[in-house]
Amino acid sequence: MPTVLCAQTFTVVKDNAHGEIENQCITGTCWSFATVSFLESEIIRKGHEAVDLSEMFNARYIYSKKADSYVRFQGKQQFGPGGLSHDVLQVIDEVGMVPESAYSGFVDGATTYNHNELDSQLEMIVKGAVEKGAKEGYMWKKELEAALDAGIGPLPIAFEYKGKKYTPASFRDEMKIYSNEYVCLTSFTHHPFDKAFVLEVPDNWSKKAYLNVPLDDLKAIVDNAIINGFTVAWDADVSEDTFDARKGVAYMGKLQDETAVTQASRQLGFDTYATTDDHLMHITGIAKDEKGNSYYMAKNSWGSAIGQKGYIYASAPYFLAKTICIVVSREALPAEIKKRLGL
Repeated sequence: MPTVLCAQTFTVVKDNAHGEIENQCITGTCWSFATVSFLESEIIRKGHEAVDLSEMFNARYIYSKKADSYVRFQGKQQFGPGGLSHDVLQVIDEVGMVPESAYSGFVDGATTYNHNELDSQLEMIVKGAVEKGAKEGYMWKKELEAALDAGIGPLPIAFEYKGKKYTPASFRDEMKIYSNEYVCLTSFTHHPFDKAFVLEVPDNWSKKAYLNVPLDDLKAIVDNAIINGFTVAWDADVSEDTFDARKGVAYMGKLQDETAVTQASRQLGFDTYATTDDHLMHITGIAKDEKGNSYYMAKNSWGSAIGQKGYIYASAPYFLAKTICIVVSREALPAEIKKRLGL
């Protein structure tokens, strides 16, 4: 049935299988929630039974990696709870993944997340490590791990799921989720197209590279993915007044014409900080309004009470203008683009 939204009527064109709406609560872990949701869809797409994966397993592991990087760079990079989808892929590569039942990230009987105190504590530890330098050796690492264990919990070494014993690595292998199956993409003109570059956003603390494609190709990749049963992890700017999370819609002013957004206008937004790395979501489908305009159905991680039962309908122009980067299965790329990129 059509969905009435902001005096518009939206009809779902395609919505691919995905998990339930989650709530990151008071944390900066949208990167893990969005990417985990994306991988949950991948597990279903690969023919497995749906599984609720742990978001905080990734956050707990990456906090330690990010802290080490921050100290090695002598504090000359961002340290905070933010991250990008490739951070989850790194966790999968290095240790694996676990279901929510094996690692919830709740401690001391909590049922919601609030990392404000933990984030402040971790920042104090790493900044202190930089200030003290080599005089204090590596004692700061023990302090950091103790804070993480107390705030999120120790990482599981082994667990049981549906009557079978696993390690994080064996669970990853059971689900057949491997990072080399996925590609990180972006679209900017300050680097050549069809080549990879280190995306210059603060949350790219690990300095990972993204393949750079023309804007038309970026949209074609997402459209091809959704129509063919794939989903997309989406990093975007959500600072515009026209990103209305409560109403569940995002659009570019009154403009619904995709030609109003060009490669040049998109670049200008990025260069002037009008488009910044704000928030990650999970694009699961496509809908159209009564005028035939396309909207991407973005599964958010702010709970089901926000937006359209937890979803944001983002117009095609909004996507074109405000996307920072995406992660998608290599299989989802149109054949001609895949061939050109050598994938």
